[in-house]
Amino acid sequence: MAAISAKLVKELRELTGVGMMNCKEALAACDGDKDRAIDWLREKGLAAQTKKAGKVAAEGVSCALVNQEGVGVVLEVNSQTDFVAKNEVFQQFVRDVALTVANDNPADVEALKAATYPGTDRTVDAVTADKVLAIGENIQIRRFVRYADGLNVPYVHMNGKIGVLVNLKVEGITDTAAVVELGKDLAMQIAAMSPAYVSSDEVPAEEVEKERALQLAKAMEEGAANTKIPEAKRQMIAENKVKGRMNNYFAEVCLLNQAFVKENKTTVAQHVQAVAKQLGGKIEVVKFTRFVTGEGIEKKEDDFAAEVASMVK
Repeated sequence: MAAISAKLVKELRELTGVGMMNCKEALAACDGDKDRAIDWLREKGLAAQTKKAGKVAAEGVSCALVNQEGVGVVLEVNSQTDFVAKNEVFQQFVRDVALTVANDNPADVEALKAATYPGTDRTVDAVTADKVLAIGENIQIRRFVRYADGLNVPYVHMNGKIGVLVNLKVEGITDTAAVVELGKDLAMQIAAMSPAYVSSDEVPAEEVEKERALQLAKAMEEGAANTKIPEAKRQMIAENKVKGRMNNYFAEVCLLNQAFVKENKTTVAQHVQAVAKQLGGKIEVVKFTRFVTGEGIEKKEDDFAAEVASMVK
């Protein structure tokens, strides 16, 4: 029998959506013939996935959790429908995969798929294939972020529509519960206000200059109608306007610059500082990750009339 190449296994997996080991076994049993291997998988009950593998998985769940060692993870796993995303079997699967990320520290999604699924001697990839069969939909592990250091606080919004993980550096504070409560407030702020950066220091210089140039051009255009004011003075007025508008820009894209949602008379930075002072230590917001389930995935628009027509032909 000819050797089964990794490329051939990969091609069969892409055609069927079945796990790598099952594909390799099928090809070995069929002397490397892909068509026969597909039939072999069908006979074994795995071919139910062949029609599901190509379906767009744009729904699902974003899960955020912290394991017993304090390692934080936010993970997105996609399904085809929101109905399946609410299924307890699917949700438990997502939690188990997130714990695998926390405990095993895989380098990427492919490494995660090769990791051992909790409580079994099988891979995450193989168990995923089982879930596809059991649930009846395509399931895709899309992305994850793992924070090992500091204090990690998870938050899940709208049953997994948004997952947030906040990473804090804490010094001189023993009241961990109070810091976790602060972290939850920050996570809810992130979920609601969608900042892109922790602070203005993180915003790339090219983005800042692009926004500054845009606001200056806008301010100059606003003052162009008043020809009684000399050009140099109009430039000065415009630049003063830009200073205020850039503050507004940072207040939109940077977490610490935003107004704190629970008390909009203070910024998030001021609130964090006040809590740290009250607790007698220091708290620094180091980083955060915010996943919106299905963001960036192009959803297939089904033509219901065409589907019905095709069924009655």
